[in-house]
Amino acid sequence: MGGGAAAVLPIFILLFVSSTSLLSEGKLTENYYQTTCPQLEKTVQEIVTNKQITSPTTAAAILRLLFHDCMVEGCDASILISSNPSNKAERDNDHNLSLAGDGFDVVVRAKTALELACPGIVSCSDILVLATRNLVNMVGGPYYKVRLGRKDGLISKASNVDILNSTATVDEQIKYFAARGFTVQEMVALVGAHTIGFAHCKEFAPRIFNYSNTSPIDPTLNNGFATGLQKACANYEQNPNMAIFLDVVSPGKFDNIFYQNMPKGMTLLKSDNLLIQDPRTKPFVLKYAADQTAFFNDFSHAMEKLSVLNVKTGRNGEVRRRCDSFNKV
Repeated sequence: MGGGAAAVLPIFILLFVSSTSLLSEGKLTENYYQTTCPQLEKTVQEIVTNKQITSPTTAAAILRLLFHDCMVEGCDASILISSNPSNKAERDNDHNLSLAGDGFDVVVRAKTALELACPGIVSCSDILVLATRNLVNMVGGPYYKVRLGRKDGLISKASNVDILNSTATVDEQIKYFAARGFTVQEMVALVGAHTIGFAHCKEFAPRIFNYSNTSPIDPTLNNGFATGLQKACANYEQNPNMAIFLDVVSPGKFDNIFYQNMPKGMTLLKSDNLLIQDPRTKPFVLKYAADQTAFFNDFSHAMEKLSVLNVKTGRNGEVRRRCDSFNKV
């Protein structure tokens, strides 16, 4: 352990300043807006392309944003609602305060353009799902089917947020995903989203500083990698915005290197690191590390399933005029 990790340090250091329905799969279709807003696909693609070019963290930001949306109240854009004096919304829950602004911004830009082209037609929740797929594909990931026709949710409360933290055990992770209908394999495939994006130093600091009475560093970490992390995060308490890429080898590309890093002891988050150790999840980690096509296939299926989780249709939701506020009665 330890050999070569220090050499890649300059590559990966990044200081970043910066009512529930059943699955309504039958009511969603790929061509939902074919007649009501035929320019939808072209408009969204233009917006996300321009945004990703100017802000390369956008793909990772919106992928995380989608997950945080769908896992609470379903895929209904409730994460986009801003708080007001009478309601503390989801986005202001502690778990969501670190969500990068680029994810929110690209959805707002697309919504603004679509309101000019076809006002009152396209939901914010559909924009979020579609833009995520396009951005994942843009940075090298798979192109998977996106069915449309969601309505935007009517509830967004910080108190309803239930998101796994970065120290979750495998038991906790499996239970969390199973409660939302996902298998262990689908869970491991979805965790592959960490092939892009970053984690703030505070999320993994316990693994590299004062880990135990016998070792300051988590012994499952690659020694050279851990030393590099200590240097990169030395001042994280003074600068809470300090962050490191989750995939230190190819941080800007959606690929299977994240899984390949796991057995090498080059995984930042404790919750991710546990997946290579547990016999229930390790086989899937190794499968995806060895076969990117298998990962892409399983990730695509899992994302299609995630994107229809507890969607709202009909009178269970609305098409918001603004993504950050409910329509006025």
